[in-house]
Amino acid sequence: MKKYLVGIWFSLPVQLCLLHFRKYQVLLFFWYILFATVTGNFMATFGAYSLYLAPEYLDAVTPISTAIVGFAIGVFIMGWNITTFILHSRNLKFLATTAQPFLKYCINNAIIPLLFLLVYAISAIDYATRKEFLPTLEILLLVGGFIAGVGLSITIAFLYFFGADKTIYSSMSAVIKSANNRYDHLPPAKKLPKEQKELRIDWFLTANFQLRKPREVRHYSQEFLDSIFKRHHIAAVIAILLAFLFLILVGTISDTRLFQLPAAASITILFTILIAVVAGITLFLSTWSIPVVVLLYLLLNWLYQEEILDPRNKAYGLNYQNKTERPFYNRESIKAMSADSNIAKDKAIMLGILEKWKAKQVQSKPVLYLINTSGGGTRSASFTMNTLQELDSLFAGNLMKETFLINGASGGLLGAAYFRELYLQKTLGKPINLQDKKWLDNISKDLLNPLFSSFVARDIMGPVQKFQVNGYSYAKDRGYAFEQKLNQNTEGILDKSILDYQAPEASASIPTLFFNSVISRDGRKMIISTNPVRYLMKALVDSTRITPSDPDAVDFQSMFVKQDAANIRLLSALRMNATFPYVLPNVWLPSQPIIDVMDAGLRDNFGQETAMRFLDSFQDWIKANTSAVVLIQIRDRSLSDWDKPYESKSFLDLLTKPFLLLQNNWYKLQDYYQYDQLAYLQKTFGAQFHRICFQYVPEKKEAAASLSFHLTSLEKRDIQKALKNSNNQLELQKLETIRKIPPRVESTGSN
Repeated sequence: MKKYLVGIWFSLPVQLCLLHFRKYQVLLFFWYILFATVTGNFMATFGAYSLYLAPEYLDAVTPISTAIVGFAIGVFIMGWNITTFILHSRNLKFLATTAQPFLKYCINNAIIPLLFLLVYAISAIDYATRKEFLPTLEILLLVGGFIAGVGLSITIAFLYFFGADKTIYSSMSAVIKSANNRYDHLPPAKKLPKEQKELRIDWFLTANFQLRKPREVRHYSQEFLDSIFKRHHIAAVIAILLAFLFLILVGTISDTRLFQLPAAASITILFTILIAVVAGITLFLSTWSIPVVVLLYLLLNWLYQEEILDPRNKAYGLNYQNKTERPFYNRESIKAMSADSNIAKDKAIMLGILEKWKAKQVQSKPVLYLINTSGGGTRSASFTMNTLQELDSLFAGNLMKETFLINGASGGLLGAAYFRELYLQKTLGKPINLQDKKWLDNISKDLLNPLFSSFVARDIMGPVQKFQVNGYSYAKDRGYAFEQKLNQNTEGILDKSILDYQAPEASASIPTLFFNSVISRDGRKMIISTNPVRYLMKALVDSTRITPSDPDAVDFQSMFVKQDAANIRLLSALRMNATFPYVLPNVWLPSQPIIDVMDAGLRDNFGQETAMRFLDSFQDWIKANTSAVVLIQIRDRSLSDWDKPYESKSFLDLLTKPFLLLQNNWYKLQDYYQYDQLAYLQKTFGAQFHRICFQYVPEKKEAAASLSFHLTSLEKRDIQKALKNSNNQLELQKLETIRKIPPRVESTGSN
């Protein structure tokens, strides 16, 4: 038994596997990401596993889409084999004198790839069964597609290397055989002493999967062995170069739907190239690796500072060419913008819209409805749409007519903006049923695959491509891909500018909508609306009693009036509102100095802050002209702060707690702060003020829909069920009761 165990331990497959953990461990990082992703242990909250386990191609998960991902994983496996073959060949000199050395290396280096394929298959079947509810036959077809893809890419690679091996071996086989024969017939006394090997190999698997002992190669010169390996290395580098050129090609033609590959495929091929780059730096630069990397960083930084290399994303429709009239972003200009005269001017415009809204209502003193939606990716967009459809039924189709303001963050506003546009289309005579499940299905469609595909194919690899909006030119990147996919999912009805909504909002035909984002420079809020809203830039206080503070928000229309602010694309405004860090690029704006904005959720994930400031700004008109104020909040998480406590379960958690504490409790801190604001608002309006809150609470706490731009069938079903839970049904009853309360009548006589 000991003999067999020793034989297994010193076999090439086992020793190669151990060698990967001993040397160049950084290459295993890519395997770790793949293993962790498919098992749901890497970026699971953002739905990263769905990219691999449910890859979409042409908007559907099919055997073709899984075959494409399988092909990409096959490319990664071969790239891994090629790279490690180059790195470790000096420890495997005996392979140089055999036929098809690379094929033998791949066979003996198969432990990690085979383990991954097994884990992937198990995870994919489990995912398809439990989260997508697919029938057995469909699951088998998807798995079959994946296996076919892996097999095809590996077969192509082996055919390529088989041809290269055959050419190399045929040109040098005579020398190898002659040297072997002469050495085998030497008397033992004249044979060379055994060299001290770094890697002991007793057995290896041949191309026919037979065990064989490695031959001695002491009688070959190092130059001869190196020349053999060098020829194989050249063939390997050509293969990596082809993968690189493939990604560039995909980036160039990715506007064609046929070439919009599943994100998992693009990411995996990128990993293949990165492995080769890391290995190349390590192998060829050796101890100079770190200095060279630092120099490369300094070069890239200089190119960025000189604006020669400009990866920054822009808001489409905005004028970035007018550099001489860019507004100053400083304390003086912001304070001047929020001057009392400007605030009064903007309030007068909004008061006119409020009067028009009131004139459209049935009651002389109607109920003022405001809708706030929370951030939360596609789960929030889906829950918002589902809730608005339910509310519209309760309002007998008049929800948008009776609602004056919609405000929110990130994904929730995607759903709300889509519902508002559907209502607008209906008022214009389009045959639209607002309760049609089709709209919920549309807003729940995948946005993640094209986003990541574009990140790899365009942002990193592909050449810069341009497109135009309103005569201005912009670069195509993942921000562009996001907008195009959202536009496609919503059947093109959101492909408008902010200016297109000015007339219907001004006439109160549709609710006013505020788009929020956060200026990364100082945390101020950037508010986009069809009209200037400088009254929202700061809290209104009596300056004779309280020293006024600097504005904590900026009005987009006023600041960028010379940059065609009103022509900004609606899809860009929605994206700026939903710019989750790293997933979408920050949008930079043409000011002096340049500023960039990101997700509204960093400042107000629930959309309440701006709505409450709006109510405070117009409280006199509201008290005099409405019978009640109802703040409807639609949020993608529970109001309870006990659901997901931040716990330290390991020593690492203890070390990282000071850094992650704020991040994990960010939304709770917003809740605490905003609840105080609600209390003050309730005192201002008294019994006239109500808040109705609809919460997405998963049926099972451990199976909540992921915070991403992709939803599984199980997650979609769970979100639709959420509105039926007891808390949300109670809120619906409260809202129905409020609607039945007779209008408040004020006494005109004296006591």
